[in-house]
Amino acid sequence: MIEAAMIWNEPNNKSHWDPELDPDWSRFGEMAKLAAHSIRDANPDVKRVLGGISPIDPLFIERMKVYGVLDVVDVIAAHGFPLDWNLWPIHEWPQKIAEIEAVAPAHEIWATEVGVGSFGAEEVQVFGVNKTAELLLGRVPRIFWYSLFDLPQEWGATTRHKEAEGSSYYRHFYMGLIKADGTPKLALEDFRKYAPEMGIMQWFHFNDPRLDDAVRWLKDLGVTRLRTGLSWWDSYRPGWEDWFDRQMEALADFDITLTFCFTPDSEAIGPEPHHTSPPRYPENFADFCGRMIERYAPAERERKVA
Repeated sequence: MIEAAMIWNEPNNKSHWDPELDPDWSRFGEMAKLAAHSIRDANPDVKRVLGGISPIDPLFIERMKVYGVLDVVDVIAAHGFPLDWNLWPIHEWPQKIAEIEAVAPAHEIWATEVGVGSFGAEEVQVFGVNKTAELLLGRVPRIFWYSLFDLPQEWGATTRHKEAEGSSYYRHFYMGLIKADGTPKLALEDFRKYAPEMGIMQWFHFNDPRLDDAVRWLKDLGVTRLRTGLSWWDSYRPGWEDWFDRQMEALADFDITLTFCFTPDSEAIGPEPHHTSPPRYPENFADFCGRMIERYAPAERERKVA
């Protein structure tokens, strides 16, 4: 079941939205509103989520309020990685949530990516799982741990500057509870204690060979809530419909928060051929969102009584 649709991923993070092409986020705001309307038209029961902000910045939310984005979304999502990328300690999680609640009191706040990697030591990740659960379970309605699997290094991470980012780039490959070779890490059993209250966030690449293994692991751990994505970029690949159908069928037993993001690699679609480029025509992204909801979470139509 698709519970929610997330509009973009980390729009205030320059690795996922180009600030040089949209310095005041006005183009993003326009696109987000069109996408929210498209999702609602396709199925009004699917919650509309403003893509997980990273950094957790109340000023960005204030800007989205001015643009009217908060009028058309139900949830504001936040991402935090205080032991890997953020410049605040893990104990400040409740404070960070409160900062967003203060500027958007009418909205639910979800933590749709929380995580601690094993880049330095697996024991650090064990601490991170337990401390995050202590601080956030019961504090927000939805929490998704990032992630189930480590990202294989040969696949590369979706960032703008790759290896030039130094250790920040390489930490992307150590965020899972299971190593890329399928070996469980120490933190896996600690996570098990918090499912199903804590969900999992797992991206799946195009024709991802890990899909079936992921389903087995998620069910073994007792996970019922999953955040994943359907890539607008992937929808321009040959065979995309077969892959999307296979992915969504395999995940049908979970309550899904489905993320839509990433501009296709085409100068005809974005000013630059890059996944962070604001689309030239935001209605094209909105159309993609609506079509995906109609395909995988169609609204129940009232039956006419003869």
